[in-house]
Amino acid sequence: MEPEKERTGRTPKKGRKRRRVPNKPVGASEVMRDPWDLEERQQPEAKKARLSAILFAGNREITHGQLCELLKRAVLGKCSVPKPSGCQLFHQNHLNNVVVFILQGMNQLHFYRFYLEFGFLRKAFRHKFCLPPPSSDFLADIIGLQKKQIIGDLPKEMEGSLPSSSSKVSINLQNDPIVQKYGSKKVSLTRCLLTKEEMKTYHFPLQGFPDCENFVPTKCCGSITDNSPLFGLDCEMCLTSKGRELTRISLVAEGGCCVMDELVKPDNKIVDYLTSFSGITKKILNPVTTTLRDVQRQLKALLPPDAVLVGHSLDLDLRALKIAELNLEALASHQELEAAGLEPKNTAEVVKQLNTSVLECLDSMGQKLLFLTREADATELSSSKNCQTIKCLSNKEVLEQARVEIPRFTFSIVQFSFEPFPPNLTEEMSKRMRIKWMEMSTVYAGPFSKNCNLRALKRLFKSFGPVRSVTLILETHQPHLCIQYEILEGAQLAIESSDGILVEGTCIKVQRPVTELTLDCDILVNELEQDSENQGTIYLSGVSETFKEHLLQQSSLFLGLEAVILPKDLKNGKQKKYCFLRFKTFGSAQRALGILTGKNWKLKGRHALTPRHLHSWLRGLPPESRPPGLRVIPPPSEQETLQMVKVDHPKIAAWRWGRKIGKLYHSLCPGTLCLILLPGTESTHGSLSGLGLMGIKDEEESNSPNKCFLKTF
Repeated sequence: MEPEKERTGRTPKKGRKRRRVPNKPVGASEVMRDPWDLEERQQPEAKKARLSAILFAGNREITHGQLCELLKRAVLGKCSVPKPSGCQLFHQNHLNNVVVFILQGMNQLHFYRFYLEFGFLRKAFRHKFCLPPPSSDFLADIIGLQKKQIIGDLPKEMEGSLPSSSSKVSINLQNDPIVQKYGSKKVSLTRCLLTKEEMKTYHFPLQGFPDCENFVPTKCCGSITDNSPLFGLDCEMCLTSKGRELTRISLVAEGGCCVMDELVKPDNKIVDYLTSFSGITKKILNPVTTTLRDVQRQLKALLPPDAVLVGHSLDLDLRALKIAELNLEALASHQELEAAGLEPKNTAEVVKQLNTSVLECLDSMGQKLLFLTREADATELSSSKNCQTIKCLSNKEVLEQARVEIPRFTFSIVQFSFEPFPPNLTEEMSKRMRIKWMEMSTVYAGPFSKNCNLRALKRLFKSFGPVRSVTLILETHQPHLCIQYEILEGAQLAIESSDGILVEGTCIKVQRPVTELTLDCDILVNELEQDSENQGTIYLSGVSETFKEHLLQQSSLFLGLEAVILPKDLKNGKQKKYCFLRFKTFGSAQRALGILTGKNWKLKGRHALTPRHLHSWLRGLPPESRPPGLRVIPPPSEQETLQMVKVDHPKIAAWRWGRKIGKLYHSLCPGTLCLILLPGTESTHGSLSGLGLMGIKDEEESNSPNKCFLKTF
């Protein structure tokens, strides 16, 4: 298909010249530090409600509070609620309904253990994200119901019941400057931030100031909420011929995860490394090639628009970074709007507006929330006056009621409850999952001659992707190689490219180990390729450090390119020799793959296999190994459980209820925001994190090349 016809769906008339819209190159902000942290870009021309995930940590986690922000935004729109920090919702006025499905008793381990059974969910929803471990009241957290658990919020008649030691501590802290400024009661995040006037007083770099002409402006939006993400920032400087310049930057997310730690080469000659303060020496800095501009681009890509920075002497750090106005003013936008009469007149009113629940938002619109659940699982939400609760006797009845009642409400929560694995089997299931993915990423190749060129063979198999280990096997009549790849794409590309080729006159076989865990490997690989997160994404091996520049120079060849993902080694920070390219459509990705793997580019590649969130989840699992050929059999108790035809067992539930939710999904009206939440579970081995999937019905179906699949349920 010609590019013009594919883009417009019409064939241009002969003899008529059409205006060619120049292809927009990929911006630096789209080259992510983490290989799987992609940012969806806003398309102003879109006419439908659309989601754009901006999930910054490697595990793509969205907190319960961020979910609540998104739901409130869906109800009230952008005029009344600040933009959510975890996900953006564009064209909210085209949104018709919101439906939340909760699969109580399931977690992300269940999802990937029964990946094949969850067919509809993984193919229909592009946006997948990790949820934190389950809380005491998951529903209350995502709806935004407040709990009176803070001493500062206790009624006056209860204050006398506090221990005397508490009163003594309060008295001793009365002279503390923080207590004097903010008081002793709980305060919101937005009240603790510097105002614009305070930043002027402490000489923070602000856009438009005389000494900040060459500073890089940030993408701050000013929509700070109490759930905005916090980032700890620290910089080290050295003394150069032009003054103090940056030599190291560290950025830590509020959960303690280090998202950036870079050494930086100053532009000018260093006269003093200030080693006693920074720890930086000439030997450490000599091999570094990262520049200040590289760091600025990475920061703009990593930090969300509502990021809040925490640190010591942030004014000096921001000046070393030459970055102006990085969302530290927070309330400045409120103050400016207040002066124009468009905002509440005081901070307390702003905080009150941000702390409203979804129920209160619906009530302000004259609407109620529909809550469908089993009678045994009813919560305090059921007694709310703004909630129409229907208690059912079974999951089946919940589903039947949902078909009837959902069309009558603009906001619905449908809760199913399932029986999880017994706690003592969770660890064994996790162990087998680690082994399964390790075996799927391992290939055996041979036979080779006894005097084969081992170095050349290693070069051949490393050309398909990053390798963890290469082992020479001499147990067979002729030598074989066992190659364990870092990513599944490398192993699959090795099989597809080298199985059956002639090596030194011998036809070799390249295959995975055959165990009970890999018997369905071919089916699983095929299904992974159809996962909605992989549509439009290709994997390339053999890229050089100059690949991105070369790609941008030839950008006219690659219509629809959205992002270039260049992974880095977490230990040395060097760029790895593979990458992922994200395109708007499957057709654009297919065309680009043909060009890039042609003779001019000399690259090897295929369509992506590992969904972003799955890759992050696998990286979080501790490594697991076992001798080749060792069988891993489920404990007898689990075998008995799996053999029982039990409707609410996770394996059976994944297949049955995935199909049933699919049918219900197709009955929803166009423009429905749909969320599938597996809240996570508690076990004797600790809390297991949850998983979320979300999408807007029209958006998901129009983006999927597998429309026929969506219609089969």
